[in-house]
Amino acid sequence: MNAGPRKLFALDANVFITAHRSYYALNLCPGFWDSLVHYFNEGRILSIDRVRDELVGYQDELSDWVENLPADWFAPSLEETVTDAYRDVMSWVYANVQFSPQAKDDFSRGADGWLAAYAGAHDCIIVTLEAYQQNVRRRVPLPNVCDQFGVARMNTFDMLGELGVRFDWRP
Repeated sequence: MNAGPRKLFALDANVFITAHRSYYALNLCPGFWDSLVHYFNEGRILSIDRVRDELVGYQDELSDWVENLPADWFAPSLEETVTDAYRDVMSWVYANVQFSPQAKDDFSRGADGWLAAYAGAHDCIIVTLEAYQQNVRRRVPLPNVCDQFGVARMNTFDMLGELGVRFDWRP
Protein backbone atom coordinates (compact mmCIF):
# COMPACT_ATOMS: atom_id res chain seq x y z
CA MET A 1 0.00 0.00 0.00
CA ASN A 2 1.32 3.45 -0.94
CA ALA A 3 0.94 5.99 1.86
CA GLY A 4 1.39 8.90 -0.56
CA PRO A 5 4.09 11.55 -0.57
CA ARG A 6 5.75 12.42 2.70
CA LYS A 7 4.89 15.92 3.81
CA LEU A 8 7.60 18.32 4.89
CA PHE A 9 6.58 20.75 7.63
CA ALA A 10 8.23 24.18 8.01
CA LEU A 11 7.75 25.57 11.53
CA ASP A 12 6.99 29.19 12.33
CA ALA A 13 8.63 30.78 15.38
CA ASN A 14 5.29 30.91 17.21
CA VAL A 15 5.12 27.10 17.23
CA PHE A 16 8.23 26.99 19.40
CA ILE A 17 7.48 30.08 21.48
CA THR A 18 3.87 29.26 22.34
CA ALA A 19 4.64 25.63 23.10
CA HIS A 20 7.51 26.63 25.37
CA ARG A 21 5.56 29.32 27.20
CA SER A 22 2.38 27.33 27.70
CA TYR A 23 1.20 23.81 26.97
CA TYR A 24 4.50 22.08 26.01
CA ALA A 25 7.03 23.80 28.27
CA LEU A 26 10.44 22.18 28.00
CA ASN A 27 10.32 20.91 31.60
CA LEU A 28 6.66 19.84 31.40
CA CYS A 29 6.48 17.97 28.11
CA PRO A 30 9.92 16.93 26.89
CA GLY A 31 8.20 14.47 24.55
CA PHE A 32 7.05 17.33 22.34
CA TRP A 33 10.59 18.60 21.91
CA ASP A 34 11.95 15.08 21.44
CA SER A 35 9.34 14.51 18.72
CA LEU A 36 10.51 17.63 16.88
CA VAL A 37 14.08 16.36 16.91
CA HIS A 38 12.94 12.88 15.86
CA TYR A 39 10.95 14.16 12.89
CA PHE A 40 13.73 16.50 11.87
CA ASN A 41 16.03 13.46 11.78
CA GLU A 42 13.38 11.68 9.67
CA GLY A 43 13.42 14.58 7.20
CA ARG A 44 9.84 15.59 8.00
CA ILE A 45 10.20 18.94 9.78
CA LEU A 46 12.52 21.91 9.71
CA SER A 47 12.54 25.63 10.05
CA ILE A 48 14.65 28.38 8.52
CA ASP A 49 17.63 30.40 9.65
CA ARG A 50 15.57 33.56 10.13
CA VAL A 51 13.22 31.78 12.53
CA ARG A 52 16.28 30.59 14.44
CA ASP A 53 17.50 34.18 14.67
CA GLU A 54 14.18 35.21 16.22
CA LEU A 55 14.25 32.35 18.71
CA VAL A 56 17.80 32.83 19.98
CA GLY A 57 17.05 36.49 20.59
CA TYR A 58 14.88 35.57 23.58
CA GLN A 59 17.87 34.34 25.64
CA ASP A 60 15.92 31.84 27.71
CA GLU A 61 15.56 28.08 28.05
CA LEU A 62 14.06 27.88 24.56
CA SER A 63 16.94 29.78 22.99
CA ASP A 64 19.36 27.44 24.78
CA TRP A 65 17.48 24.45 23.31
CA VAL A 66 17.58 26.00 19.83
CA GLU A 67 21.29 26.74 20.06
CA ASN A 68 21.95 23.06 20.80
CA LEU A 69 20.21 21.86 17.62
CA PRO A 70 22.29 20.82 14.61
CA ALA A 71 23.05 23.72 12.27
CA ASP A 72 21.07 22.15 9.43
CA TRP A 73 17.87 22.11 11.50
CA PHE A 74 17.32 25.64 10.22
CA ALA A 75 17.54 25.72 6.44
CA PRO A 76 19.27 28.66 4.77
CA SER A 77 16.90 31.20 3.27
CA LEU A 78 19.40 32.80 0.92
CA GLU A 79 19.14 30.50 -2.08
CA GLU A 80 17.98 31.70 -5.47
CA THR A 81 14.58 29.97 -5.53
CA VAL A 82 13.77 31.31 -2.07
CA THR A 83 14.96 34.86 -2.72
CA ASP A 84 12.93 34.92 -5.96
CA ALA A 85 9.84 33.76 -4.06
CA TYR A 86 10.55 36.28 -1.29
CA ARG A 87 10.70 39.07 -3.86
CA ASP A 88 7.23 38.03 -5.08
CA VAL A 89 5.90 37.92 -1.51
CA MET A 90 7.23 41.36 -0.69
CA SER A 91 5.96 42.83 -3.96
CA TRP A 92 2.48 41.59 -3.07
CA VAL A 93 2.72 42.86 0.52
CA TYR A 94 3.89 46.34 -0.48
CA ALA A 95 1.31 46.60 -3.29
CA ASN A 96 -1.53 45.57 -0.98
CA VAL A 97 -3.39 48.69 0.17
CA GLN A 98 -5.04 46.73 2.99
CA PHE A 99 -1.90 46.74 5.13
CA SER A 100 -0.60 49.88 6.82
CA PRO A 101 2.88 51.13 5.89
CA GLN A 102 4.10 50.18 9.39
CA ALA A 103 2.68 46.64 8.99
CA LYS A 104 4.52 46.25 5.69
CA ASP A 105 7.79 47.46 7.18
CA ASP A 106 7.43 45.21 10.24
CA PHE A 107 6.71 42.23 7.99
CA SER A 108 9.79 42.96 5.87
CA ARG A 109 12.01 42.80 8.98
CA GLY A 110 10.63 39.49 10.27
CA ALA A 111 10.98 35.85 9.32
CA ASP A 112 7.41 35.21 8.10
CA GLY A 113 7.94 36.38 4.53
CA TRP A 114 11.05 34.27 4.25
CA LEU A 115 9.27 31.26 5.73
CA ALA A 116 6.43 31.62 3.20
CA ALA A 117 8.98 31.96 0.39
CA TYR A 118 10.94 28.92 1.57
CA ALA A 119 7.80 26.81 1.92
CA GLY A 120 6.58 27.86 -1.51
CA ALA A 121 9.93 27.12 -3.15
CA HIS A 122 10.28 23.73 -1.43
CA ASP A 123 6.65 22.58 -1.35
CA CYS A 124 6.47 22.58 2.45
CA ILE A 125 3.46 22.93 4.70
CA ILE A 126 3.85 25.88 7.05
CA VAL A 127 3.02 25.12 10.66
CA THR A 128 1.85 28.23 12.47
CA LEU A 129 -0.55 29.20 15.21
CA GLU A 130 -1.55 32.37 13.39
CA ALA A 131 -5.01 32.55 11.83
CA TYR A 132 -6.13 34.14 8.59
CA GLN A 133 -7.44 37.68 9.18
CA GLN A 134 -9.46 39.11 6.34
CA ASN A 135 -9.60 42.79 7.31
CA VAL A 136 -6.44 43.27 9.33
CA ARG A 137 -4.45 46.46 8.70
CA ARG A 138 -1.91 46.68 11.50
CA ARG A 139 0.03 43.55 10.61
CA VAL A 140 0.57 41.15 7.73
CA PRO A 141 -0.55 37.70 8.92
CA LEU A 142 1.46 34.75 7.65
CA PRO A 143 -1.72 32.78 6.76
CA ASN A 144 -2.86 35.62 4.49
CA VAL A 145 0.44 35.40 2.62
CA CYS A 146 0.21 31.60 2.46
CA ASP A 147 -3.28 31.75 0.99
CA GLN A 148 -2.24 34.35 -1.58
CA PHE A 149 0.64 32.20 -2.80
CA GLY A 150 -0.99 28.77 -2.48
CA VAL A 151 1.27 27.63 0.36
CA ALA A 152 -0.36 24.95 2.51
CA ARG A 153 -0.58 25.64 6.24
CA MET A 154 -1.79 24.00 9.43
CA ASN A 155 -1.45 24.39 13.18
CA THR A 156 0.84 22.51 15.55
CA PHE A 157 -1.82 20.03 16.65
CA ASP A 158 -2.76 19.08 13.09
CA MET A 159 0.93 18.53 12.29
CA LEU A 160 1.33 16.29 15.35
CA GLY A 161 -1.72 14.32 14.22
CA GLU A 162 -0.37 13.97 10.67
CA LEU A 163 2.90 12.67 12.08
CA GLY A 164 1.15 10.30 14.47
CA VAL A 165 2.77 11.82 17.56
CA ARG A 166 1.39 10.69 20.92
CA PHE A 167 2.34 11.83 24.36
CA ASP A 168 1.52 8.94 26.66
CA TRP A 169 1.67 9.38 30.39
CA ARG A 170 2.14 6.38 32.59
CA PRO A 171 2.23 6.47 36.40
